Amino acid sequence: MGWKTLDQLELNGKRVLVRVDINVPLEDGRVTDATRIERIAPTIADILAQGGKPVLLAHFDRPKGKVVPEMSLQQLVPTLESVLGVDVVFVADCVGPAAEAAVAALQPGQVLLLENTRFHAGEEKNDPDLAAEMAKLGDIYCNDAFSAAHRAHASTEALARLLPSCAGRLMEAELSALEKALGNPERPVLAVVGGAKVSTKLELLSNLVEKVDILVIGGGMANTFLAAQGVDVGKSLCEHDMTGTAREIAEKAAKGGCEILLPRDVVVAREFKAGAENEVVLAENCPADAMILDAGPDSVFHVGQALERAKTLIWNGPLGAFEIAPFDAATNAAAAHAAKLSREGKLVSVAGGGDTVAALNKADAAKDFTYISTAGGAFLEWMEGKTLPGVAALG
Repeated sequence: MGWKTLDQLELNGKRVLVRVDINVPLEDGRVTDATRIERIAPTIADILAQGGKPVLLAHFDRPKGKVVPEMSLQQLVPTLESVLGVDVVFVADCVGPAAEAAVAALQPGQVLLLENTRFHAGEEKNDPDLAAEMAKLGDIYCNDAFSAAHRAHASTEALARLLPSCAGRLMEAELSALEKALGNPERPVLAVVGGAKVSTKLELLSNLVEKVDILVIGGGMANTFLAAQGVDVGKSLCEHDMTGTAREIAEKAAKGGCEILLPRDVVVAREFKAGAENEVVLAENCPADAMILDAGPDSVFHVGQALERAKTLIWNGPLGAFEIAPFDAATNAAAAHAAKLSREGKLVSVAGGGDTVAALNKADAAKDFTYISTAGGAFLEWMEGKTLPGVAALG
């Protein structure tokens, strides 16, 4: 790895600028899901334990370079104090005299939270002058926001080049898990990619067929691949204009020795609602007036067999319309199988992306996966083989 960790820097008495992602959901000024705050706790605890002074840099929502009071980070202070178990001081800017005075007044054992970095237009423009102003506030830069690492912003990229830099515990865990899954994995590697549209995951599919041994395609995008083989998918969600692209991806996979698994049998219904009347048919026998809403039991059996062969699993996207029963069955069954193999130490399993985390939680499988990434865009861009500016800057 080309980056340092907290263990490699002397933190005692140092002001540590920590870039975190605490962009959590709020309702009536109250945090409804504190997961992102909980995941930065080990980094803050370690900095404090080593005598460092944590100064938190974070964005919140999309204020587009203007001060928007309802997007102030001040409303997160009670949750931060509750999760971190320490006194959190807030200052209403992330640069300038007030921020400098707050950093100077910070006591050992306290954490300082600076105001929303996106209140400054220079943040999203990766402005070197704004980064230089931020750098005045610290001695060391620590990036613990993998989920923002695909953005070249002042607080994620330019700032990292101005101070001795390292990865926080969450960033370290993400990068280590991803390296295990795709950088230097144990083979065979199996990827599960689901979701509605091929068009949104083109780069992902093109990269994966060169990197993995088995690719399971599910969800609406599987219908596009079936249509590319000449299968009539009835009224199913399908991008008919992408069938040529689907064929190209299949050809690329065949040339590279990557096996693609598509649904063999499917669950079809005439309406998309919970408990809708449905039937299982072979993929090529989808009725003209029906839509494919899930993979069938034979498909799930073959995915299970592929999982048994695999040593590494990367999962992004559900196999069917997992939000409503009974069209969550394939996702639930495959996730449970992957969780069991992970629990038994037979599989390294890494998953990420919004729908994916929701689907694995619904299947009660997430807790047994080797690693669940909370990063959406950054996880996808990493899977696409792209360099993430926030990670590159740490090197």
